Amino acid sequence: MKTLITNGTIVNATGTAQADVLIDGETIVAVFTPGSHEVQADKIIDAAGKYVIPGGIDAHTHMQMPFGGTNASDTFETGTRAAAWGGTTMIIDFAIQKHGERVQESLATWHELAGGNCAVDYSFHQVIGDVNEESLKAMEMLIDEGVSSYKMFMAYPGVFYADDAQILRAMQKSRELGMMTMMHAENGPAIDVLAEQLADQGKTAPYYHGIARAWQLE
Repeated sequence: MKTLITNGTIVNATGTAQADVLIDGETIVAVFTPGSHEVQADKIIDAAGKYVIPGGIDAHTHMQMPFGGTNASDTFETGTRAAAWGGTTMIIDFAIQKHGERVQESLATWHELAGGNCAVDYSFHQVIGDVNEESLKAMEMLIDEGVSSYKMFMAYPGVFYADDAQILRAMQKSRELGMMTMMHAENGPAIDVLAEQLADQGKTAPYYHGIARAWQLE
């Protein structure tokens, strides 16, 4: 099915322009000056006086993420509905590997949560929460599954934390595979000490969240 959006003001990375947009199925196939081409379309949308904006991609979301005894407030259904209303047509969430869990199992779990429940397109970054020989080998599987990026944490010992040796080995593997490395970069163990000391002093207001995270630890 071909759709023509005409008379609108398109917005792209370089600015705005008066242009028509031709869509074939779900793919933009042409953008051209109004009236410069004769086009046959199954559906014509008159966008006069309106902006025509490509769907946005939110590359960092946390739907249904469990952490610290709580869960993210949005499910894949509610979060992606809100995204669609705001013009975001794709999210990249995080498939989370817990300690002792196989990477393959974690990715399957998150596909099960998202599959059939999203109002927009979705993909995943893979959190490698337990860096070992098996999970490093599983990074090859991620490429085959269309997951080209993974994340590690320098914080949260016992949950996600990776030490320098684990980080080095994972980055060497990612270089071999051409994957993108994402890093939660802060000195987690030192922050935990400062947070504990502040709590012992009764300093638990939100203000002290920042005090426990001095710039030298970021």
